[in-house]
Amino acid sequence: MLCALLVLALVLQDWLVGVLDVPVLRTASTVFVAVCVQALPFLVLGVLISGAIAAFIPATVLRRALPKKTALAVPVAGVAGVALPGCECASVPVSRRLMQQGVAPAVALTFLLAAPAVNPIVLVSTAVAFPKAPEMVPARFVGALLTAVVMGWLWTRFGKAEWIAERALRRLPDHDGTSRWAVFAETARHDLVDAGGFLVLGGVFAAAFNVLVPQAWLETLGGQLVLAVVVLSLLAVVLALCSEADAFVAASMSMLPLLPRLVFLVVGPAVDVKLIALQAGAFGKSFAARFAPATFVVAIASALVAGAVFDIDHEV
Repeated sequence: MLCALLVLALVLQDWLVGVLDVPVLRTASTVFVAVCVQALPFLVLGVLISGAIAAFIPATVLRRALPKKTALAVPVAGVAGVALPGCECASVPVSRRLMQQGVAPAVALTFLLAAPAVNPIVLVSTAVAFPKAPEMVPARFVGALLTAVVMGWLWTRFGKAEWIAERALRRLPDHDGTSRWAVFAETARHDLVDAGGFLVLGGVFAAAFNVLVPQAWLETLGGQLVLAVVVLSLLAVVLALCSEADAFVAASMSMLPLLPRLVFLVVGPAVDVKLIALQAGAFGKSFAARFAPATFVVAIASALVAGAVFDIDHEV
């Protein structure tokens, strides 16, 4: 198919140049390539580390390091996410494995929310994406960590075991008889293909956002802070971007204030359509129907608190 497309492009070269050589498409292609090229190295590094963790670090290491009291173990699990980079796709099976090895559900769910959002890969990519707004890095870290810890404590207080599917709590065998290198390669390949596809979709959105949305609309949205927060929080859920690439998409929305973009960065790794589907498959629909809406509200509130603490500028 690729060869056929290349031959067709060569035959129709003159016609394609006339059709595609317009300012709007040139701008869109530049934005798309810029977003993907900037984000790809961080995405690759993240999936390599994620594969190494899945293959070479037993989940029991984290379980043994946690305090026995759940209320104390929740913030510890949140901070542990710093040392375990990976995208949302990787955090769901790891969290399920933790439950299957005896970790309290509240602690495993805290780790699920923290790991994709507070790890060094995400923070470095955020710093690269926002060189003129360094306060976005600590604000994103605090907002994401606060989201994870608050949700862990809420589950400790109100969560019920019957909301989680029985299969998620059934102990599974380790990788007996399977080469650790094979597990590493398969995990990294799966995460790269899955997250890479969402990165491309995010690049397409960023390009379309820059050339199709009228400037007057963006100026109106930028002047309505509450509306901008609501719109970008919902957008984060729908786009389902990888946490290691979403900062570059948020940075491309330069016509909007920083605070709504911070909300976009905190909400996205915590709750999106992809993550909701993964949670429903891993923990059951009953769990996802309760956990996702609560996480959405807590993530918005946490982002706003972090924005106030770090004095995120409301202006563009």
